[in-house]
This record gives sequence, C-alpha cells and structure tokens, in this order.
Amino acid sequence: MKLSRIAAAVTTAALAPAVLIASPAFAAGSDAPAAGNQPAPTTPDQAAPDQSVPDQAEEDRKTILAIIAHPMASEYMKEAGRKAIADGPQAMRKFIEVDQHKIRLDDYRVAIVRLTHEAGPSLTEGINDILDRGATLEQLRHFYEVTQHELRDVDNRVEILKLISTGGSSVKEAGQKALKGTPADRVAFLKTGRFLAQASDDRVELSRIDEGWEGPVLSGAISKLLNGSPTPAELRHFLEVTQYELRDQDNRVAIAKIIDGGGPELVKAGRAALAGTAADRAEFLKTGQHEARAKDEAAKDKEKPAPGKDGQDQGDGSGSGGGTSSTGSGSGSGNTAVAAQDGNGAPLATTGAGDNTTFIAGGAGTALVAGAGLLLAARMRRAGANA
Repeated sequence: MKLSRIAAAVTTAALAPAVLIASPAFAAGSDAPAAGNQPAPTTPDQAAPDQSVPDQAEEDRKTILAIIAHPMASEYMKEAGRKAIADGPQAMRKFIEVDQHKIRLDDYRVAIVRLTHEAGPSLTEGINDILDRGATLEQLRHFYEVTQHELRDVDNRVEILKLISTGGSSVKEAGQKALKGTPADRVAFLKTGRFLAQASDDRVELSRIDEGWEGPVLSGAISKLLNGSPTPAELRHFLEVTQYELRDQDNRVAIAKIIDGGGPELVKAGRAALAGTAADRAEFLKTGQHEARAKDEAAKDKEKPAPGKDGQDQGDGSGSGGGTSSTGSGSGSGNTAVAAQDGNGAPLATTGAGDNTTFIAGGAGTALVAGAGLLLAARMRRAGANA
C-alpha cells in the first residue's frame, strides 16, 4: 500500500506542470492566436487621430472659397485661389498665409485709384497721398472703408456752397438745410434735392421771362410748358437751350418787319443779320438797326441842295435871277422868313427896300445918337474949364 501511494504521488507531481502550462491555451479556445502574433501596445506618441477635429485641407479650401467670394476680390485673386485649391493642401496653405495678402494689397490700390474718377479736390489729394507714401494693407483698407467717405463729405460741402452762391431762393434754402444735416443729407441733396429745388427756381425764372418778352413764339412755348407737368430736367433744358432757339425765331420775325419798307442801309443790315448767327440778329435788334437808320438819314440830308455863301443860293455871278433865296442854316431847311400880310392874309406891296434897309437905318440912327452924346460931353468939359 505504501509503495502504490508513493508511485501515485510521484506521477501527480510529474504531470502537474504540464497541466498548468496547457490550461490557458485551452481556456482561450482553438481560435486564439499564437503568442508571437499579438498586436503591439499603443504608445503615447502614436495616439489615434481625433475624429472631432476637421480635416485641415478641407478647412483651407473653405477659407479660400470665402476669400474669392468677397466683393473686394479681384479676378486675379479669384484665379489664384482656384489654382491653389487645384494644386493641393500645401498650395492652399501658402495662398492663405502669403499670397492672398500680396494680392489684396494690389486690389486695394487699384480700387483706390478708381475713386479718382468722381473725386473732388480733397479726395483727389488724399488718394495721391496714400498711394505715394507706400501705405500698408491695413492703411489702404482704412482709407477705402473710412477716410474716402470723410474726404467726399468735405468736397460735397464745398460743392453745396457753390450752388448756394449762384442758385435761386429754393436752392439756397435746401442747400443750407443740407449743410446743417448729416453726410447722407448732403449726398441726397447733391443727388436729387438740388434738382427739385432748381426746378422751383426755374419756374419762377420762366414766368419772369414770359412777362418781359414780346415775341409770340417764346411766350407761347413758356405758357405751354408751365401749364403741363415738366420734369426738373425739362425745365432746365428749356432755360439753357430751348428758350434761346425760340428767342431767335421771334427775332427773325421782328427783323423782317423792321426792314419792310426801310431805307437801303437798314435793309442791307437787316438782311445780313438774317443770314448770320443768332447773336448777329440779337445785336441788330439792340444796336445795328439804329446805326443803319442813322446812315439812311444822313444819306437823305446829303441829297438836299447845299446852301450858298452869305445865305444866298449860288447864281450866275450877276446877282440877278428869278430863284428864291434861302438862308444857310446848315440843315437844308430853306428860308424861314415870312412876308408881311394884311388883314385878309394877302401879301402887302413891297417898297423896293428889303429887310436889310431896316437894319442899316437903325444902325445909322444909333451912330448919330452916340455922336451927339460925345459932343455934349466935350462941351461940358470945356465950360467947366473956363469957369
């Protein structure tokens, strides 16, 4: 019995290690891999990617699409952005970090240069200054988005002051109101308000012209215009263009009436005016017609007989003849002396002595009186001396 127990114990001790070594493989089943094929453990520097962070290339692509969709993006910016997307992640990253800023700098410069098209003096000076001093991208952006509007308002104020100085009452009132308002008020005045105010002043001016004009063509057109519903542009065009065309039509009619039956010089000057310009016709009516009339009057005076020497017509040298004598008054009006008449209006008979006889007799009498006076004075002086 003792020998059999010892043999069993020895057998159990010999089999125990084999059983213990084989038990894990058995527990894992027949599909468990061999010990040499196990995956390597995950190390801290080989962490699995975080699926919550978007792909960088996709983010860059979206950023570039937003850049080229911006209103300020030029065609060159759009072309460069599309090319970067097509060239891949590295090209997109370079476009975002470097290229877009260089292109944007050029785009702002081009946009600022374009502002000079409608720029006033202040804005033009500001544009030249910002472009000449090598401004940064941020400075260019600030000028385009802020400074240009401030300078435009300065120019708008100057323009409104000019309109006020030359405009009518309505323009002055509306302009003063705009100057006291906001920059937007001033822009609105220059864009539309000035024309509405000008239309009111133009109506007043047309009424004034109608009252002072005598021609039927212009007056009729003014009445028709004001009785309708003209736009501000139509009123302004009538004052600046149409009224002068209609004035000239009235002037043509007036000149034709003036030269009808006029003298040679008047007809000649009138026809020359009709064949000339509108300014020629206006000048004829203002001064030319009067100068031509004066020439015609002077020509008539020259056609009258010239007066003779000593107030008598030049005869045959003997002083005799049957012609009527005339005085040399210089106006060609003839003798103005009137023969004496009796109570019935018939001429009295002449004594043979002309009017000169009366003057001679009067002169002789005066001389006699003067001589007697001198003689009396001499006698009185001698009497005084003897005493």
